[in-house]
Amino acid sequence: MYVQSLFELELAGCNEITEAGLWACLTPRIVSLSLADCINVADEAVGAVAQLLPSLYEFSLQAYHVTDAALGYFSPKQSHSLSILRLQSCWELTNHGVVNIVHSLPHLTVLSLSGCSKVTDDGVELIAENLQKLRALDLSWCPRITDAALEYIACDLNQLEELTLDRCVHITDIGVGYISTMLSLSALFLRWCTQIRDFGLQHLCSMRNLQVLSLAGCPLLTSSGLSSLIQLRHLQELELTNCPGASHELFDYLREHLPRCLLIE
Repeated sequence: MYVQSLFELELAGCNEITEAGLWACLTPRIVSLSLADCINVADEAVGAVAQLLPSLYEFSLQAYHVTDAALGYFSPKQSHSLSILRLQSCWELTNHGVVNIVHSLPHLTVLSLSGCSKVTDDGVELIAENLQKLRALDLSWCPRITDAALEYIACDLNQLEELTLDRCVHITDIGVGYISTMLSLSALFLRWCTQIRDFGLQHLCSMRNLQVLSLAGCPLLTSSGLSSLIQLRHLQELELTNCPGASHELFDYLREHLPRCLLIE
């Protein structure tokens, strides 16, 4: 049976698959598993993943009705193999689920909680204190997160290279100031962080290692403030879509001073 030699498995929109069917697919060799929009995938399915896949390196899950209990199934057995965990739009997850993650999976290098809208600053504090090997963290669409969370991240996640904060609408220039102290950061996504102003851009201009920056949909940024981004000499990609302050003249100015940077209008 071919399923025995599977190393990667992706199931998306498979609403007919039962838990028994999923169990039958889970062979010990699988190192990468992605489950998205499968209506029968719930806490017990995550338990099966934790129990049956000892070599799992990357796990991506989008399931609206998975709860904190699901993350309690992971044990130290997974801690040395599982490096990448993406939990996307898991609306029922709370800080209690984050507790389970940080205790069971302390060696994670990539964590996404995108759309896990019940996670708060306290959950981010747990992540920052306990997952210090993180290289990439995605907290987009987590509306309860504030500047306080960014202070925790800046203080403790010294190896972080990529931070995604899209639609974290309570973030202000103060939070951007905290992030700007992170010398390891090379990619920063602040799409639709609607409270960021030009003062926040002054902080960003000190991040000389930044290679990718998105400020798409930030309505308060002016052309004058955005022009200061020419100080970021190592920028390779800058996204300014849906920024009212991003005029044609500004893009001409940025192209002149950042000739190696891809500008996304």
